[in-house]
Order: sequence, then structure tokens, then C-alpha cells
Amino acid sequence: MAKLDLEWLQVFEEVYRTRSVSRAAEHLGIGQASASVAIQKLRDHFGDQLFTRTPAGMQPTAYAEEIRGDILQVLDLLLKARHAHTAFDPATARRIFRLAATDIRQLVMLPRLVTAVAQAAPEVRLDAGLMSEDTHRLMTEGRIELAIGHLPDVETGFMQHTLLEEDFVCLASASHPRIRAPATVEAVTAERHIQVSVQGTGTGPSIVDKVLAERRLHVDIGLRVASFLPVGRIVAESELLAFVPRSLGEAVALREQVQVLDSPVPFPPYLVRLYWHERFQQDPGHAWLRQLIADQFRAGRERHPET
Repeated sequence: MAKLDLEWLQVFEEVYRTRSVSRAAEHLGIGQASASVAIQKLRDHFGDQLFTRTPAGMQPTAYAEEIRGDILQVLDLLLKARHAHTAFDPATARRIFRLAATDIRQLVMLPRLVTAVAQAAPEVRLDAGLMSEDTHRLMTEGRIELAIGHLPDVETGFMQHTLLEEDFVCLASASHPRIRAPATVEAVTAERHIQVSVQGTGTGPSIVDKVLAERRLHVDIGLRVASFLPVGRIVAESELLAFVPRSLGEAVALREQVQVLDSPVPFPPYLVRLYWHERFQQDPGHAWLRQLIADQFRAGRERHPET
């Protein structure tokens, strides 16, 4: 049996997470050849293929799935031990932080966050994906370190910090022939709307749909989309309206010819939070990034950034 090198376990986890030897090597800052050697050494050690090459990437074998939980525990213990008495210096740190965020938070927050990270920690990188129904599990497993948005039914073991309160506006084309401020319920409900059906995030769309149903307000849906990202352009170039979170509406208005109208339908606000698993609570680098995000997006700053 080959001698087990703990650094190989990091390669195992990155290949498992990315389904790619080359991307795993890039994330770890090593050569692809070194990553391939590590996988081969692990195969020799465990007597199993571990990963098989498929059109969808490097897929784990049943044995790899079986041992991954134990490998994650080992890596977690090593991470805690390594950072227990080690300060994090953003000016020199080389690290990739894995985030999940809603489509709105990616559009509204990521540009400023990337800039802030680059200024404070030039060798730190962000790996950002969309929040989904799997976000809880991925955070528990340590595959996602932070989530930004709204996670319903947060479980024991998760930490959170409120960033801001979000309310809703009505978005309409700047050249809309019938809609002008102040918008009325009658005028808005007489128009066709865009409905955004985002699954697994528990945020804006469900709030809008629930309130409309409770108030027995019928809205003619002219288009259904699975993300907020195309809504601004569609509204600008059509007569469709959309109820969207205010921060998204104001961000869209900077780039598109749209009106951001106070919603005549009183939707309750919701909180945008930062979430992380307790496994990262004592990690100095993680704590640094959490504080950076909190400073950048504390209540009010997202819409009124300092100059």
C-alpha cells in the first residue's frame, strides 16, 4: 500500500468538487501533472479507481463517495489546526473562497465585492455559484463557505449576519405609454407582467406571488423566466412590468431605460443575510471575508455607497 500524503486529500476533494483535474490543480495552485500524480497515488493507496473520465467530467466511483465524508472530516480538522494560531494577512494571502448567492445578489453585490477583495487581498480569488436547494448540504459539507441572500429554515450549526432589508418596486419601461409615477394598483394590475420563478431560494418571487394571491389581485403573466437577470432588459424593451427587489431595480436603472416606481401593492420587506457553517467560524481568513462583506453591504450602503 502506498504511503498516504495528506496533501493528496486536498486534490481528491477539489477533483470531487470540480469534476476536473485541471480545475482542481488551478484552485490549489499546483500543476496539472502534480494533481494527476496525486490522484494516481490515491488510487494506489485505496486500491480503487476513485474517479472515471466521462463526457460530464471526472465522476467519483461508489468507493470515492463512501470515503469522501471521512476525507472531509480529516481536511476540516487540518484546516482548524492550521488556522488556530495563524493570523490571516490579506496582503499576502493566496486563497480561493467559495460563495453561493442569489442571482440578484450576484448582479448587485459581486462587482463591488470583487473590487474590494482585489484592493485588500490581490492574491485572493472568489468562486461564486448560484444558491439552490443544495446550498444547505454543500455548506454543511464545506464545499461552500459563504452564502448571500435568504436561506429558509436555517438549521443548527449555521451562523448568520443581517446585511440589509430589501423592499419591492415596480419596474416599467421609461417609454411605457400608460405607466407613470405615482403608479396605482389599478394601472399596474391592468398590464401584463413578468413572473420570475426561482426554485429553491425562498426569496422574492414567492413573496410577490403570495401577496398577490392574498389580496386577490389578478396579474396577467405575459412572460415567465427562471432568473431575475434578464428582467431589466426585457422591461426596457417591452410594455411588460415586473415587481422586483429595490436594489435590483436601482441597479437596472443605471444601465437600462426603465422607471423604478414605488410599488402600489404593499409587499412586506425581507432580510438579506450572510450565512456560513460553524466549521468556518474560527477560520481567520473566513472571518476577514465576512467582515469585509459586512462592511461593504451593511444596511443602506448597497444603495448609497460611500464615494
